[in-house]
Amino acid sequence: MSQTDSQLIVDYFNGNVTAFEELVGRYLQPIYTFVFGFCRNAEEASDLTQEVFLKAWKNLKKFNLERNFKTWIFTIARNTVFDWLRKKKSVLFSDLDTDETTFSETLSDTEPLADELFMRKELVKDLERALDKIPVDSKVILLLYHREECTFEEIAEIVGKPMNTVKSQYRRALMLLRKQLAGI
Repeated sequence: MSQTDSQLIVDYFNGNVTAFEELVGRYLQPIYTFVFGFCRNAEEASDLTQEVFLKAWKNLKKFNLERNFKTWIFTIARNTVFDWLRKKKSVLFSDLDTDETTFSETLSDTEPLADELFMRKELVKDLERALDKIPVDSKVILLLYHREECTFEEIAEIVGKPMNTVKSQYRRALMLLRKQLAGI
């Protein structure tokens, strides 16, 4: 039976170095995917993901074992992305589409037809463009809910807002996204 995140943290502090490696293994892909949704550059996303796990490792002693590790690590990821966005302030979000690798190129499908693949890529690009045009706070909530499958309760903890506020922001974010998609 698989150990809980809290059990792995306790094991790590009791000298089991591989316990933290298992935690990293559990969350590496979800954190990378979340970060990639903002920077759309594989190298940059790898660097930011590494930074997230380094921060988590450095602050692991501060982690409250009664909290949810998933929300804690995603909070670190969110803050790391926000710091990165502040540093990249001069870059327009719509300019991020021009990076070498896009999210649509990382998707795998079992033997799609050429026209289906083309349509999917176009739809994903449209969705990415629409996501880039909504406020970052709204994008965070949508990505956490849809890509990372976080609950509203987990998202509320990650963004530090009451759950009802998160639900309202989610609904507004969906309306903004629909409006942007209608314009595309």
